[in-house]
Amino acid sequence: MAEPRDPLDELDAGLARLDEAGLRRRRRIVTTSCRPELQLADRAAPVVAFCSNDYLGLAAEPTLASAAAGAAARWGVGAGASHLVSGHYAAHEALEARLAAFVGMDDALCFSTGYMANIGVMPALVGRGDAIFADKVNHASLVDGALLSRAELIRYPHCDLAALEARLAASEAPRKLIVTDSVFSMDGDLAPLPELLVLAEAHRAWLLVDDAHGFGVLGPQGRGSLAHFGLGSPRLILMGTLGKAAGVAGAFVAGSRDVIEWLINTSRSYIFTTGAPPLLAETLLTAVDLIEHGDTRRAHLAALIARFKAGLRLSRWQLLASDTPIQPVVIGDNHETLAVSRALDAEGLWVPAIRPPTVPKGAARLRITLSAAHSVEQVDRLVAALNRLEAQHP
Repeated sequence: MAEPRDPLDELDAGLARLDEAGLRRRRRIVTTSCRPELQLADRAAPVVAFCSNDYLGLAAEPTLASAAAGAAARWGVGAGASHLVSGHYAAHEALEARLAAFVGMDDALCFSTGYMANIGVMPALVGRGDAIFADKVNHASLVDGALLSRAELIRYPHCDLAALEARLAASEAPRKLIVTDSVFSMDGDLAPLPELLVLAEAHRAWLLVDDAHGFGVLGPQGRGSLAHFGLGSPRLILMGTLGKAAGVAGAFVAGSRDVIEWLINTSRSYIFTTGAPPLLAETLLTAVDLIEHGDTRRAHLAALIARFKAGLRLSRWQLLASDTPIQPVVIGDNHETLAVSRALDAEGLWVPAIRPPTVPKGAARLRITLSAAHSVEQVDRLVAALNRLEAQHP
């Protein structure tokens, strides 16, 4: 019989392996509100951050801060119980109605986080003997939600419609669910949602769209990816997050009235957790108004994206094709990616190094995210630094 291993020794060895592979993650402490120019605890001078998902610059918006202060005075700071006990407040009900109307669905259900929404929806819709068809680069929360459902997880190559169609046709599962990001968080590209919906209709499948990086940015008035493509169907289920473009916190799932009623009664991550503070729900009502009337912000963001893409002059590194605020620069090697991220940091530019397992092995990258709160000068500064650093690195 093998000698039992000491888990403490295993942790030390595991952390050493992470260091050797350039995969150790470390947190940095931010000491100011979320905005492009941040103060960090480990630096004397501020940095310009290109790593936030605050796409419309609402996280530190004074209008939202005032709304939150007023909501806290009215509702206090906690919900006290789960939604199905006593933790569902009028502010929650109003927000769900507002979100459903905004994205063009019958009804909506709010969750505390996008992760909780994704791990709650799939197990409520499918289970053992059923099948989930998932894009290979879907967000980790979608992978985990699929695994929790105990349905067969069938992955298809990124945005490969022919491969997906073949897998759907070959499956004899009684219930089928296609799941995809709308905007892929590490690549910045859009899923072919119209074609995916055609396949869902043809194979009588659900289509769950994670619109975390589309809501507030895409579509007329920022109504999201479904509005961007002009899509509607009872087979569509939309998940949107409220801590990115909306600038606050939380998430929602929108769909037909029956789907939402089913989730209220069966989604474990909704049922068995304390409700989010009602002050956040009331604040988010103001955030949705700002999104709806935020065309000026979106126009400025689009101009920054175009300027960033036009200004880069890369020969070895690869800027992936993306028209969204996510602009990934693939470097490849973990250590070189870390070195470039540190070199940018030394110049006062905070750009995170994204490495496996978040992205495939050999595809380490700088994940650059742009915000409507950035200035033209800040983007030009980043472009100049990237062009210079690529020429300096072998």
